[in-house]
Amino acid sequence: MKLDTKAMRHLTAEDWRVLTACEIGSKNHEVIPTPLIESISKLRGGASRVHKSISALAKVGLIARLKEAKYDGYRLTYGGLDYLALHTYASRKEVYSVGSRIGVGKESDILAVADDRGVQRVLKIHRLGRISFRTVKANRDYLRKRHGGSWMYLSRLAAEKEYAFMRALHDEGFPVPEPIAQSRHTVLMHLVDAFPLRQISAVPDPAALYGELISMILRLARHGLIHGDFNEFNILIKEEKKTEPSAKGKEDAEATTGEEEETLSVTPIVIDFPQMVSMDHQNAEMYFDRDVNCVKRFFERRFHFVSSQPGPFFKDAKKTVGKDGAKRLDAAVEASGFSKKALKDLEAAIREQQATRGEHSGEEYDERLTDEEDEDEDDDDNTEGEDGDADEVNGDNIKADEPEMSKHDPEADPSGIGMKSLSISTET
Repeated sequence: MKLDTKAMRHLTAEDWRVLTACEIGSKNHEVIPTPLIESISKLRGGASRVHKSISALAKVGLIARLKEAKYDGYRLTYGGLDYLALHTYASRKEVYSVGSRIGVGKESDILAVADDRGVQRVLKIHRLGRISFRTVKANRDYLRKRHGGSWMYLSRLAAEKEYAFMRALHDEGFPVPEPIAQSRHTVLMHLVDAFPLRQISAVPDPAALYGELISMILRLARHGLIHGDFNEFNILIKEEKKTEPSAKGKEDAEATTGEEEETLSVTPIVIDFPQMVSMDHQNAEMYFDRDVNCVKRFFERRFHFVSSQPGPFFKDAKKTVGKDGAKRLDAAVEASGFSKKALKDLEAAIREQQATRGEHSGEEYDERLTDEEDEDEDDDDNTEGEDGDADEVNGDNIKADEPEMSKHDPEADPSGIGMKSLSISTET
């Protein structure tokens, strides 16, 4: 789904109250009854003013009426949830302008944004359930069994989990983007000027980089964590040029000529943490081995490098958990408020999607929807705008003629991207 912020400047304070009312009502209703929206929003103009705002919101696809509903009501769309998140960031002066989409993941969109000083940042929007609408259909019964369960609920859980782990890892000194804030299904983070590993064709020292990545897996294990998706799609490579004395100058220190040579060093940055699990997880060994094997396979395929040392192995890594004063970050994140129930809900949804699609989590979603899937999407959505015409409100299809995603991924450098400033009323 493309995020279009044009309508934000036209929304009134009353419209925001009604949109917020829809969000509150969606916690217990898939389709929020219109009288409930009126009751929660409590506008001075009464029902007529609420209906005016409902009409304005439905017209731009922020809420939608469900066909064949048993009662008159509306549901919140991903577009509406996007606007609410941006409204929160704007009111806190964390986001002032929004640029174009600079990356597409299996379950997320990555946008370039900036604050009121022009400092560029990255906004990650989680969109669980958008890989395949067949997956949504397959899981609909499963979702109904949970209180308040929906793809938006799961997307919010994914964002909360990612922010919690990113904050804990950054505070512990791991090479991850610095998180700034989290709102609903989005995470705002600092920009990292780096390239995804999958786009790197050669590195100065493959053995050194391989050793650094394996060491990072083991370091995570010491802190009680397994990334769960540690592969070339979720590792960024930051290039750093260093100037050192030339070999001639080193040989003859007394007769230094001042000649210097530039050397290139690479630093790996890890991203994407919604699937991160504890070393005590029931499937921890499988996740650990998969992370190690993903690195081994990529280095053999891309750089023709094969390590002469076997492993590392889970049983050995398990013995190092909490050793040498390493803080158990899995316990710290749980203590911060991300409950075991939320973890189970999120893990179950991710497993269901992977099983339905027959995918491994290491594969990136950069495919284009087929015509058949487009039809499934339209049929499954089955929603209407205020004028009664069917609208696609869960997300825009990725068009075949759309330019390929930027070579920079989630934390890439979006320099040159035109920013659109937000005009948002912060009145309540």
